[in-house]
Amino acid sequence: MSGILDLLNSSIGKELIGGVSQQMGLNKASTASALGSAMPMILGALGNNASSSNGAAGILSALGGSNHGGGSMLDNLGSILGGSGIDDNVMKDGGNILGHVFGGQEGNAAEAVSKASGIDLGMASNLMKTAAPFIMGYLGKQMLKGNVTDQNGLQGMLGGLLGDDNDAQKDIASRVQGFENNDDTLNGLADLITSNNKKSGGIGDLLTGMFG
Repeated sequence: MSGILDLLNSSIGKELIGGVSQQMGLNKASTASALGSAMPMILGALGNNASSSNGAAGILSALGGSNHGGGSMLDNLGSILGGSGIDDNVMKDGGNILGHVFGGQEGNAAEAVSKASGIDLGMASNLMKTAAPFIMGYLGKQMLKGNVTDQNGLQGMLGGLLGDDNDAQKDIASRVQGFENNDDTLNGLADLITSNNKKSGGIGDLLTGMFG
């Protein structure tokens, strides 16, 4: 998990947390907690999709495209998050990303994050729509930096961000992705997210120290 924690604790991550906090009227600790539930789940879903050759090809294509290639979004966070509202194009892009990676289950993903973090569903949905392009922009930048061009490299890059928590987050994401075809409940998923985040060394535990 050190990769994503380093990202959230970087100047870019703090700018994201501060901007989302301001836009949504949340304190920074609540925003960090919600992002700490949402971002690993999104990365886990991307990791699941990258396990197939077609899925990996689609992600690599998206990361190399004009929206996310080279991480250009990361250079414009101030203008994206600093105005009277989050840029509509970013929100639309985020919704499209979530719909794709969660296979139409993005509403359930947002509700699980809402229940796990204690923020309302609308905020959770908007937070995830904001986080998704940020993640893709970051991955696009890392892909270019590491010259990632194939499925193995993509899986390694995604796994590196989640570290020891990779399998747990991919499992959580798979339960959301297959929600209509399994016996999970949203309360059960929220409990799983909370339990995983609060374990010793989990992202929730560590974010509390950084932003609590």
